[in-house]
Amino acid sequence: LLFPVSNLCGKCRPRDTGLLQPSLNFLYWSLHQTTPCSQQRAVAVLLSNVSFLELLQKVLECTWLRSPPSGPAYLSSEDALLCSGWLLVASLLLYQHRYNTEVHQTLSLDLTEVLNAVIIRNKKPILLLVSIMQFLRAALQQNFSSSLLVIVGQNTAQGGTQPQPSSLQDAALHPLATQQVFSLVVSLQNLLVHKDLLLSQAVVACLETLVEYLYVKNQDVALHVASQPWHRFLLFTLLNGGQKSFLQPEVLRLMTLFVRYQSSNIISQKEISQILQEAAEANLAELPEATSCALHLFLCQV
Repeated sequence: LLFPVSNLCGKCRPRDTGLLQPSLNFLYWSLHQTTPCSQQRAVAVLLSNVSFLELLQKVLECTWLRSPPSGPAYLSSEDALLCSGWLLVASLLLYQHRYNTEVHQTLSLDLTEVLNAVIIRNKKPILLLVSIMQFLRAALQQNFSSSLLVIVGQNTAQGGTQPQPSSLQDAALHPLATQQVFSLVVSLQNLLVHKDLLLSQAVVACLETLVEYLYVKNQDVALHVASQPWHRFLLFTLLNGGQKSFLQPEVLRLMTLFVRYQSSNIISQKEISQILQEAAEANLAELPEATSCALHLFLCQV
């Protein structure tokens, strides 16, 4: 079915949402709900279909052309198609890298536009923001070097005879610019305040990957981002005041991030002790799987 469905997508236009929506969802499901052997073949089928990849390119570019709704953000059929497109491309990036699959047609995206889609939200639905962050996380994990992805609008700061400090930082963080990093971090912090579970999980995962990327590129910038005082306010904003308030997956993952990068101004020995106390008093067998995994990572990091 991958052949006819992907071929059908390649004959569509981005506005054919009624046909493309279930088609992209089927392709996404096929990648994730199959055996590793079949998964590798599925990736090869999709990445060999030039017309399908060209269609995906057009779908993603509709994100910049999207008109913000006049009322509250809601998931229109066009937005739903964008979500499917971003999630599918994020998966293709992941599996292309895993299996080193040959690419017959690259996807070209403007990094500034991708970042602005998160930074300048314009009443985007939560699911669309989550989908774009999934893509951004996949690109960061591969240092923007995937053979499937071509980044345009890159930071091209070049050092002259007397390069400025910001230019040196930009060169180290390439293709990101220092100001883009700080703007993205502020935006992620603001999104955490919404206290939406799905959004919080995506934001924390994106923040984790971003700091890991920065640490490889420029440790000073990474430690500066991880030790922003505003993180401490956000951390306690996430706490619901309940008896086991620290035992929330996103809170534990944030704590783990701050411990990993030694942000002692964000998380102190007092908070670490409080988490250990809550964990000791909890019935570990009854904790949700996400909480158990996050607690395990936190304890290992400590």
